[in-house]
Amino acid sequence: MTNQHSEMNPCCTASRESELPLLVTSKTKSVQSQQKLTTTKNMVSIEGGTYLMGTDYEFGFPADGEGPIQQVKLDRFLIDSTTVTNRNFADFVKETKYKTDAEKFGWSFVFYKFIHPRNQDSANQSPAGTPWWRRVDGASWKHPEGPGSNIKTRMDHPAVHISWNDAYEFATHNRKRLPTEAEWEYAARGGQEQKLYPWGDDLNPNGQHMCNIWQGEFPTHNSEEDGFSSTAPAKNYPPNNYGLYSMVGNVWEWQQDWFSTTYHQIADRHNPKGPKVGTSKTIKGGSYLCHESYCNRYRVAARSANTPDSSTGNLGFRCVADI
Repeated sequence: MTNQHSEMNPCCTASRESELPLLVTSKTKSVQSQQKLTTTKNMVSIEGGTYLMGTDYEFGFPADGEGPIQQVKLDRFLIDSTTVTNRNFADFVKETKYKTDAEKFGWSFVFYKFIHPRNQDSANQSPAGTPWWRRVDGASWKHPEGPGSNIKTRMDHPAVHISWNDAYEFATHNRKRLPTEAEWEYAARGGQEQKLYPWGDDLNPNGQHMCNIWQGEFPTHNSEEDGFSSTAPAKNYPPNNYGLYSMVGNVWEWQQDWFSTTYHQIADRHNPKGPKVGTSKTIKGGSYLCHESYCNRYRVAARSANTPDSSTGNLGFRCVADI
């Protein structure tokens, strides 16, 4: 069997393709300088330690910079047990009157099968190479499939159509921050060394679905064997050994780090934080649209990227905090 995943594949998320490089400002610095965290509700304490980050998995994506395997040391930190849910984000918006990037731009990307009937005729623009993503005017975290859709029955699902900028503002408001890629991967592994998934190497142990990904033939048919075609509740699947839910599948999760395929090879091995400049932010975990035939990025070492102002129906986040 040959490695069919040797090149960067853009199909996981869609990008607004910002034209100018985005440089680090005070906004992208660690939130460590902000006020002390006031609550640890729904957060898990992760003891510091040393682990092997990255992978040399034969059927991974070397062009994404998944390897080489590096020994990394981390200090103790707190991490949300779940992705930020619609309920969490609604509370934030109620307190702050915040407007997301999707709302400011007036549109976001929606998977073509999910577009609300009201928007089908007008949703005819797609990014190059990814015809399953459609620009939908009015799509946002409150209207995931565009005008006519809502989240009333999905308050415990991950908030989506969230840009990196939005995630940063939420984290800062709650006196938290976004995880570094090293922290996220360490937490996702749940104390296991060099396993493919948070629970081990078998995708469906004893026939049990452990995450929300695509089954069937992408992008035309999802058999929904795991019970969902789109997002699942944030706590729908069993947690890993650290008590963290859906670290892979369901929605991609924004990281603090700028994306680079080579920086980690020369980075500090103690609490690495990624490059100081970049154009795209790292995302981890894969989503409900990932399928083995084209994108097996629902592995803990897998990685991808998107511009900080981009938003799609499979992009969410969780937060961390320093102790």
